[in-house]
Amino acid sequence: MKFIKSFFLTFVLIHLSNMLSGQVKNIGLPQIKNYKRTEYKGGTQNWNIDQDKNGNIYFANNSGLIQFDGSTWHKYSLPNGTAIRSVKIDSDGKIFVGGNDEFGYFNSDQKGVLRYHSLSKLIDKSTNKNINLIWRIHIYKGEVIFQSFTKVFFYKNNKLRHINAPNKFQFSFLVNNKLYFQDKVLGILEYKNQKLKPIEGSTVFNDKEIWSVFPLPNNKLLMATLEKGLFVSDGKSVTPWNTEANDFIKKNTSLGGCIIKNKFIVLNSVLNGFIVCDLNGKIIQHLNRQKGLQNNTILTSFVDNKNNLWLGLDNGITFINENSPFTFFDYSYNIGTVYSSVIFNQNLYVATNQGLFYHPWNKSFKDEPFNKVEGTIAQAWNVQVINNTLLCASNSGALVINNNKVSKILDTKGYFGFKAIPGHDNYIIGESYNGFSIFKNGPNGIEYVNQVEGFDETTNTFEIELDENYLWLKKDPYLYQMTLSSDLKRFDHIKKHTQISDKYKGIESLQYINRKIYFQAKNHFYRYSQEQESFFEDKKLSALFENIPVINTLIEDSNGNLWYSYNESLGVLLKNKNGSFTRNQAPFSNLTGNLVNNYISVNTIDPSNIFIGLTDGLTHYDSKIPNSFITKPKAFIESFSFPKDTILIGNLKTVSKEFRLPYSSNHVKFTFSSPTYENQENLMYSYKLEPFDDSWRNWSTVAIKEYTNLREGSYIMKIRAKNSYGIISDISEVKFTISPPWYRHFLAYLLYFFLVIGAVYIISNRIQSKIRKNKYYETIEQRRLYLEKESKIRYEQHELEKEIEKLKNDKLQIKILAKDKELVNNSLQVVKKNKVLNGIIHKLKDIDTNILDDSTKFEFNKLHKSIVKEVNTDKSWKDLEKHIKNVHFDFLKRLKEKYPTISPRELDLSTYLLMNMSTKEIAEIMNISGGGVELARYRLRKKLGLNKKENLIGFLMSI
Repeated sequence: MKFIKSFFLTFVLIHLSNMLSGQVKNIGLPQIKNYKRTEYKGGTQNWNIDQDKNGNIYFANNSGLIQFDGSTWHKYSLPNGTAIRSVKIDSDGKIFVGGNDEFGYFNSDQKGVLRYHSLSKLIDKSTNKNINLIWRIHIYKGEVIFQSFTKVFFYKNNKLRHINAPNKFQFSFLVNNKLYFQDKVLGILEYKNQKLKPIEGSTVFNDKEIWSVFPLPNNKLLMATLEKGLFVSDGKSVTPWNTEANDFIKKNTSLGGCIIKNKFIVLNSVLNGFIVCDLNGKIIQHLNRQKGLQNNTILTSFVDNKNNLWLGLDNGITFINENSPFTFFDYSYNIGTVYSSVIFNQNLYVATNQGLFYHPWNKSFKDEPFNKVEGTIAQAWNVQVINNTLLCASNSGALVINNNKVSKILDTKGYFGFKAIPGHDNYIIGESYNGFSIFKNGPNGIEYVNQVEGFDETTNTFEIELDENYLWLKKDPYLYQMTLSSDLKRFDHIKKHTQISDKYKGIESLQYINRKIYFQAKNHFYRYSQEQESFFEDKKLSALFENIPVINTLIEDSNGNLWYSYNESLGVLLKNKNGSFTRNQAPFSNLTGNLVNNYISVNTIDPSNIFIGLTDGLTHYDSKIPNSFITKPKAFIESFSFPKDTILIGNLKTVSKEFRLPYSSNHVKFTFSSPTYENQENLMYSYKLEPFDDSWRNWSTVAIKEYTNLREGSYIMKIRAKNSYGIISDISEVKFTISPPWYRHFLAYLLYFFLVIGAVYIISNRIQSKIRKNKYYETIEQRRLYLEKESKIRYEQHELEKEIEKLKNDKLQIKILAKDKELVNNSLQVVKKNKVLNGIIHKLKDIDTNILDDSTKFEFNKLHKSIVKEVNTDKSWKDLEKHIKNVHFDFLKRLKEKYPTISPRELDLSTYLLMNMSTKEIAEIMNISGGGVELARYRLRKKLGLNKKENLIGFLMSI
């Protein structure tokens, strides 16, 4: 351990001096954001970059001027449609541009639209023919200077003058408030008192093409040439800058560059991206296509107002977040998801989903990727240093790592991690996929001893802690309290806890802090008392997390800092010298969603070297870099649109006036912008339209809002932005008034008033006239109503009499039908009687009269004759048939007319059915069986054309 500490100290002294002196880090990759031409909808090449006071970025592009406000891209072209090679913005917001045989400036009109104003028109025609390409624009001592290969133009107070190149200009440079030009014959010329003065010894550059000049200490200048490398000039002589940066430029050629905070020089290359070096020529950072750029040819670079870097590429635009304490190791360094990291034997080891990887700690991280530890091909969950031995817990088992390869496989089961056992020197316990195993550090190193019996449940995280008495395991939803036997071969006792407090349900995390084991529920921390066999709260520790969202992981690093995770985010309580803690949470909001849940890994080597595991690699955090990169964002209403017009408010110099809209334009749309270019995906907006909205709308990444059918009145649209660090901008607002429609205008209401007065007068006169007329007509109307009423009464009386007559007829008809029914019944009784008498007659015939005496025989014959006479003289059935036909004559006539083919027998059946006679009664009358009646009904239905669903009797009654 002493060796490691001394090594760390040496590393800090050797490697961190540059990091502490500025923002550019020499370890890992900064955040890179590439913009393709399909996004900014311009040409491929971007030649120059500048920024206005609002933070908007402008690019000199092959297709024109490209403007970016953080949300929206706009393109503005020159009148001749040529490419723009240079751009410069003055303090008044004028955007000066230069192209081929054309130069001038863009300025916003009253509606915020950038309008082009040509300055080349101020030149006489003979000079205008030979302007050539305007490559550089400078603002120097109140003048705007446009430099081409043949001339340099000076613009001030709407006047233009020029100086011809002595021979041929290459480029020009403004350094330390001095303006320099390179002439192909005279060398470097300094512009003084409206004259060009050669610098001594600078003709050595006549065969070299200088693209940029940078200031160095001691009044020296650094010249970056296209193909010859880097040179230093002290004003008298020129010498090569024999440095690491010079070797890179000579190999890859240079297209100039820029300087960051007068401490770091950015050098663009044609073949291999760009480098950032210090003022001694040591390369601090090298980025190219392999490390995230979309193109290796860097045409221009620019440092914005937050010390972040913009690159104009041969194909595209790139933003690099240099002003951040975070850098990243991603796929370009050969690593995936990181679960753990550790420093051992001058190597940085990281456990990933693809195995265990390492990188020499004392070598530069600029170009070398991580190497895989030989023998680790499966998922590595943990890498730890225990008893000065490097152990890897992986899917392949418990592995001992030595000389960057697996030297011993202790056990082939999958493991999550290892812990030293308190009170048992040289013994280690490992958590495997299905229990625990014991290892011992002996003369031959660490060896596998035995599997601990009594617990074989499957686990999926490494959440265990040990004290002198228990092994504690958190495995949702339980907390296991386990007692190891003295021989470490089994668990003597296992107890499950579902909660540690009556107030708070569940157990969020298990942690080892300040050499004590803590259990956490809802940000309340508890310890276990063996004497009382219960948990008690540590209110001092709980108080630290009182205003922090509920955490799910807490880690104490080597410096006593407390790292916590919540809602897939990270924060830290930094421990001060007096033992208090300072909360630091905002910088880590950029890592939200990228942390490895349940496997939070924070490896603090020292305050300047903190490694955090991510789902897509590893991040390096330097807590020594001040939080100056966390600034309050600016919010702008970028545009204000309504039917037939759009006002680009973001381009206006001031927005003091109130916009007045006609009622027909009450459908308005706003777009928002915030020139915050780092972590743009986490930038959110909130807005409020007063008095339409009662409160601020919820935060959203959507940068557009529409309102339709607004009523007339005065409105104030307010917007604010919140960056990825949670900082809210000041409120930006726009006032506008919607005029009422013509029919709700003041003059319209005045007109309505007079119209109402006139209408009241006219209506009053007409009413009086109407009253007089009404009195006349009222008398006539009353007479008419009386007559109508009398006529109506007579009509109703007549109708009533008719109704009474109808009711009488209906009543009579009902009586007739009842009588018919009675008559039928009586007739049926007669029929039955005759049948009985006939039966008696037949039985009398069977009696032998010869055996009777004469008197008896006489009486018998007399009885027989009287019975026969009674039967033969009974005509009641014929009378009934005649009566029925007479009563239902009209019905039988209508039925015969409608169905001519109907038989007399069927007519009789129809009549009987109409009289609602039963099947039995019909059978007796027609002298047929009940089945015969049903057959007759079936034939009648068929002849009448009725289907099965239609009612036969109802049909007959309807005829």
